[in-house]
Amino acid sequence: MKIEKINASDTWQIRHEVMWPDQPFEFVQLEEDNSGQHFGVFVEEKLVSIVSCFINDDEMQFRKLATLESYQGQGIASELMNYILEFAKSSNLKKVWCNARTNKKSFYEKFGMRDTNRVFSKAGQEFTVMEIFL
Repeated sequence: MKIEKINASDTWQIRHEVMWPDQPFEFVQLEEDNSGQHFGVFVEEKLVSIVSCFINDDEMQFRKLATLESYQGQGIASELMNYILEFAKSSNLKKVWCNARTNKKSFYEKFGMRDTNRVFSKAGQEFTVMEIFL
């Protein structure tokens, strides 16, 4: 398993397949993708997990963390989370946050992120804002 920087367009297929399969493909293409930094996990040269990071001042929002279903439960997303948290620390950022699906909240809590209890819905999914101060 290796983690590398990838292009925004490299994230779209996994975003669509894992997160929003019932939406049009364009739904997973973010306006701000060109201003982000995108990372992917490769297993035997196959891209299996992705995340997109957006830095604004001294904080970073990560979005669209997704792992192909057949690779879930193997610690791949956890490796990617540790990687981006280290990336944020080495970039001297103060805060990392995300809009987490509420049913995935416990995953993010394992990394010290806390629920802000700011909840909202998008396309039939419920999200909560989670954050960690570095």
